[in-house]
Amino acid sequence: MLRSLGQRPVTGSDEDPRVAELRTAVSRLRRELATHPAEFPDRGIAEDELAALAAMVAGGVPETPRLRRSLLRIAGSIGSVSALATRLADVRNAVDLFGEPPSENRR
Repeated sequence: MLRSLGQRPVTGSDEDPRVAELRTAVSRLRRELATHPAEFPDRGIAEDELAALAAMVAGGVPETPRLRRSLLRIAGSIGSVSALATRLADVRNAVDLFGEPPSENRR
């Protein structure tokens, strides 16, 4: 959202807008997951990875490869729960703001 609107950090704040967007997306998905009535086998994995993402963004700009691993674990654990699809897509879009991880094959 911030990137698409061309927004910059608020004056007096040096927070990276990508971090703010990821924090918001993670928070929203965590809330929706917490209130989702159905239990599913990998719910704990999703909750743990979302907590890890929240901790990463609290520390500043996180490492892109770690973000992508967490995203894959979250998607794998809640991907079949259609009620969470929109918020999961928001997290994916926020992770994408950090760009592609460096490829080991590129030189």
